[in-house]
Amino acid sequence: MTDNQGIEVLLRSHAYLREVVAAVPDTAWAAPTPCSEWTVRQVLNHARIDQQAYGLLLTGGRPDSDPFQPEDALDGDPVAGLDKVLTMVADAYADLPADAEQVPTPLGPMPLASAAATAAMDAAVHAWDIAAATGQNRPLGTDLAEGIRPIADQLVDQLRDAFHVFAPAREQKKGYDRAEALLAFLGRDPHWTPAAS
Repeated sequence: MTDNQGIEVLLRSHAYLREVVAAVPDTAWAAPTPCSEWTVRQVLNHARIDQQAYGLLLTGGRPDSDPFQPEDALDGDPVAGLDKVLTMVADAYADLPADAEQVPTPLGPMPLASAAATAAMDAAVHAWDIAAATGQNRPLGTDLAEGIRPIADQLVDQLRDAFHVFAPAREQKKGYDRAEALLAFLGRDPHWTPAAS
């Protein structure tokens, strides 16, 4: 994956997350999610803080809270708050020098394309979590899944073993498309619904 491809995947993941969050009904923020311990509010806060970390580390900063202890509350307009963070992240990646070989990430230094794809994976999978939890017909697209899969294959088993940040991989069922296969690899039931939780 080239640097430009990594950043393109990141921008598409951000667009997906924005679209999903903008469509959350006011009555759905407390709904359960595929992240079994977290509400929709908490998944949004986790995703926002994670993205903030990817952006701030490029400029020498750090987020002001722990993404793995997300507050179950909303502070102001969730769409505007998320948009501010995602714009900051996109701008920080766009400002990197073209010859940047390694860039800082919450997981340590990575090549630019890998760093962008890792941030993209986080944004996209949590967009899907929120979409599934709030009954939106906004699936993770197969093209986006294809752009994320190489970094998932490279990192997720190690992250799962070392930090327990993904549920165990699920069975890859016959007939799964690329998005369903990625979601299952990331520990999610691709056909999860709130009623089935």
